[in-house]
Amino acid sequence: MTPRDAVGRLRERMQASVIGQERVVDRLLLTLLCNGNALLEGLPGLAKTRAIKTLSRNLESEYSRIQFTPDLLPADVTGAEIYLGEDSDQRFAFQPGPIFANLVLADEINRAPAKVQSALLEAMEERQVTVAGKTHPMPPLFMVLATQNPVEQEGTYPLPEAQMDRFLMHITIDYPSDDAEKEIVRLVRGESSASGSEEATEQIPQQAIFDARAEIDAVATSDAMADYTVALIAATRRPAELSDDLAKWIAMGASPRGTLAIDKASRANAWMSGRTSITPDDIRAVIYDCLRHRLGLSYEATAEGVSPDDVITKIVQSVPVA
Repeated sequence: MTPRDAVGRLRERMQASVIGQERVVDRLLLTLLCNGNALLEGLPGLAKTRAIKTLSRNLESEYSRIQFTPDLLPADVTGAEIYLGEDSDQRFAFQPGPIFANLVLADEINRAPAKVQSALLEAMEERQVTVAGKTHPMPPLFMVLATQNPVEQEGTYPLPEAQMDRFLMHITIDYPSDDAEKEIVRLVRGESSASGSEEATEQIPQQAIFDARAEIDAVATSDAMADYTVALIAATRRPAELSDDLAKWIAMGASPRGTLAIDKASRANAWMSGRTSITPDDIRAVIYDCLRHRLGLSYEATAEGVSPDDVITKIVQSVPVA
């Protein structure tokens, strides 16, 4: 089985379990293939937790869930040195925290204070944790999926823009269609009647993901597509050159991480579609998820009800393909 076949099978299994959220499934797989981390934002009950559990169940991996609360400490995430006693040859031993897993669900990340958020984001960025002067690396396959509720803001600690930039993608989850909701009801009824009698399916090996990443690295990006990506990012930094509306709406443009995110994600999107080079459609397919958390909107935009997606749409319409 080729890496693309393995990823395709993983995609089919996830879509069969997470009904009506095909775009979310694709974005999670893109994040995994790009060796990045994702921030999922959506109302409760829209299958955020189910999506990552389904991914873990069908991929050879260790799954961990961290429920973020205001009283959480950094050591509750990273782990800590445990005292073993006077009679022990080694006085202290490191007890790993829940961050040491392949797929980590950071549930309601905006409910934890800044120190805990920083501990998680350091592990995401550096792929290692330092406790008591000792460095402990993350597993080779490592991805954090953080969730946050866009409505309930009381008692929360919103992530600063500089920390939001650490996520490869900011994925928004919307309500499923009416037909999809009926399928969800049938699926849950079937799962309840089965009550655990269903045999476990064979998991996709981790090596398939590593092999897929190697193939994605070989996907070509022409000079024209590189110029197009850079032009889109430049439009967020110099919006007055394109439109008075954009100049009024954008207070802060995307960093170079935005350029790198689009480049990685567009190559992964092309690979999943069976192509060996990217097209403008690949760039436009991932630009919303790669940039919506990297744009700083002005007070005028907020007052006018303009969202980051509205701004990105305006940019895509204004920037010609090179």
